[in-house]
Amino acid sequence: MAGRGRGLDRGEDAVIGVSERSLFAPLPTSPLPTSPPEKRPGNDPSRAELPSSSPPARAGLVERVRKRIGPISLPRLRHGVAVAADLELDRGICFLLVPVCLAVGAIAYFSLAAEPDFARLIALVVLIGFCALVSRSWAKTHLCFMAAFLCTLGLLAAKVETWRAGTQVLGSEISTQITGRVVSLDQMETGRIRLTIDVVSTARPKLRYMPRRVRLSARKIPADMTAGSLISGYAKLLPPTGPVRPDSYDFSFDSYFAGIGGSGFFLGNPRIVAADDKEVPLPARVSSSIENAREAIAEHIRSIVGGAEGEIAAALIVGVRAGIPDEINEAMRRTGIYHIISISGLHMALVAGTVMGLLRGAFALFPDLSARRPVKKYAAAAALLSIAAYLVISGVVVAAERSFIMLAVMLIAVLFDRAALTMRNLAISAIAVIIVSPHEVIGPSFQMSFAATAALVGAYAGWADHRAGQTRSPPPKRSLPGFLTRKILHSAGGLAMTSIIAGSATALFAIWHFQRVSPLSLFANLAIMPIVSVVMFLAVASALLMPFGLDWPALYVMGKGLTAMIAISAWISQRSPLDAVGLISRESVILVAIALVIATMATTWLRLAALPFALAGLLTVSQARAPDVLISEDARLIAVPIGGGELAVSRARPNEFTVDNWKRAVKSESIIVPEVFNKGEGQFDLAHAADLPSGAPFYCVEGVCLARHPSGAIIAHVEDRKDAWKACAFANLIVIDDATGYDPCHNPLVLVITKRQLARKGSAAVFFDGQSAIAPATVSFAVDSPYRPWHAKRAFSREARGLPPYRKPERPADSPAVQ
Repeated sequence: MAGRGRGLDRGEDAVIGVSERSLFAPLPTSPLPTSPPEKRPGNDPSRAELPSSSPPARAGLVERVRKRIGPISLPRLRHGVAVAADLELDRGICFLLVPVCLAVGAIAYFSLAAEPDFARLIALVVLIGFCALVSRSWAKTHLCFMAAFLCTLGLLAAKVETWRAGTQVLGSEISTQITGRVVSLDQMETGRIRLTIDVVSTARPKLRYMPRRVRLSARKIPADMTAGSLISGYAKLLPPTGPVRPDSYDFSFDSYFAGIGGSGFFLGNPRIVAADDKEVPLPARVSSSIENAREAIAEHIRSIVGGAEGEIAAALIVGVRAGIPDEINEAMRRTGIYHIISISGLHMALVAGTVMGLLRGAFALFPDLSARRPVKKYAAAAALLSIAAYLVISGVVVAAERSFIMLAVMLIAVLFDRAALTMRNLAISAIAVIIVSPHEVIGPSFQMSFAATAALVGAYAGWADHRAGQTRSPPPKRSLPGFLTRKILHSAGGLAMTSIIAGSATALFAIWHFQRVSPLSLFANLAIMPIVSVVMFLAVASALLMPFGLDWPALYVMGKGLTAMIAISAWISQRSPLDAVGLISRESVILVAIALVIATMATTWLRLAALPFALAGLLTVSQARAPDVLISEDARLIAVPIGGGELAVSRARPNEFTVDNWKRAVKSESIIVPEVFNKGEGQFDLAHAADLPSGAPFYCVEGVCLARHPSGAIIAHVEDRKDAWKACAFANLIVIDDATGYDPCHNPLVLVITKRQLARKGSAAVFFDGQSAIAPATVSFAVDSPYRPWHAKRAFSREARGLPPYRKPERPADSPAVQ
């Protein structure tokens, strides 16, 4: 019995240790199957079939390859493709493509210019499904219809999610009295407290279109305020902002699917209002209890560790990361290790691995029990429960939820004696994420996470197949120092290859979304990941010891490890070159994504089809043109690249987040604030605006700011529409920061953009003709009309309706009494 148990355990390890593709038929010995040679004079079939592994010594590499492959012809190539395609189908590539088709449908939905109708979508799904059903006799046609059916299912799933979200978004900024229940509290690095509130009522004025959930910041809150408290306070509410430039991250899109209908700040300190807890629904009470437990654990960690290390420790254990200092966040972004802070697959895997390792080590102390029982399944079940608890205590954020699904599928595969690390399991987790949250498909988190995981799984499977086909001799006996050195080098090499593979798979997605790369990320990950592994082990240990009050030694050592991590990231960040790389084309990202799908999912020589897509993607990277002028959606800020890595802005104190995004987009290193001149001093006069030097920063006088682009075009920023006509004589672009403004020039060579246009269409990017500054400029806005549901609120602001800012009416003087 003992031998049988050990044999079963080794069998389980064998299943886990090989790739899924090795369970199927072996690959053909040649990339292209050899067709029977033609019998003609001078052609001996037996000679053609002789092995070519021993070519004459004088034959070069090309000759050997030609003899190995044989003559290439179109019929033979077609036959080879058909055989390889059949083998791919036998190995289950159709199932791997299911999440790809669903993702294509979801992306197509969010890329539509107008909101599709529910009835038409359902009719389209039924029609294509019926066609797929009746075409089962024709294999190729059936596959095409099934792919189309899955794409329409993804499109329908995205439509259902949008309808289910139905977030009521604030249309315009307003100040009102808010009464609501606290959902969560976050202590920010600036000292303010960020509150997420479910709104119960509003007053002074009472909002007719009241958002159900808002996010507000406060300078100070009562000491006894917790999640679930009913609070009240006067606050200024703002609608969610749109993209800071065209094709950038859309905050209103994210807020819509997060259920956040507005944001802002309290004009005073909020106060607690007495309420009857019986009126609170059970799900809200459970959520409040979990949130309070998270906050209590975070405060306990801060009290023991303290400083920035305590904030990072709280982020790793309970997902509370609002208090991490900005300079540490920036250092980790520049070094490419910010993924350590966000609870994702790395943390889930480390937690599961730690629990499984501890339990299997404990079971090994009882050989009889380990021989008779499937202890690996017991450990996998415990690991599954541990990551489920970790998901709940970390706040059920989207990245952690997705990572939990991926790892849960793998652990469940272990419970059913299936290979854990396979592309099929990754496909199952991707299907679950897409069905639950289709909007995540167009976000950087989903794209980078699944791209890295797919690349690593594919590389692991290929390496496992390569190793399985080799005969290995027993390793020679080594001394203990030699053994340790070999293990360290193997671990470092594995970690380096993991970083290279994952970094290569996600590089273009990171550039597309963030316009930045981390040149020293490989060295940073090699230096920091061993520390992170120890830190996460201590985090698990502290969580297990915390109920008994014995967690302080683990937290103390964890803090020391985080101190080392912060120091290393800061040292590497100071030596990292500029990480801003500018914009890349959308076509390049699509082509590289197609190449990644083919390379990771194909198991035959058909994976070579990824090369032309990857090459085309790399060749089209630089086809995106950087904007010549960037304009914020509130018309208050303009930025002009003036050369030399400098970005001229129209305000002395611009929005830091917006300017940082613009700097990365146009590859600028510093900003140049405007020079302001007083009227009548004679230092600068609008009459001589045409004499501005090329590449000059903004010069402001009389409510008008002027700058000259290196192409020679002049940009004017006007605060009052009454002054806009002054710039018509010399400006190529006029931006009017007045919702009541209009085009006073009536000149097709002068581009006029008003505050009303920006309020309705979002931020803008302007492009000048590179050949002539006289040619009319072109403009691209961030938001297209007709509006999608997450942009519908734009039509209701005062600026979008061409109205001036709201002003309280002055109280009329008391009229004389009537005699």
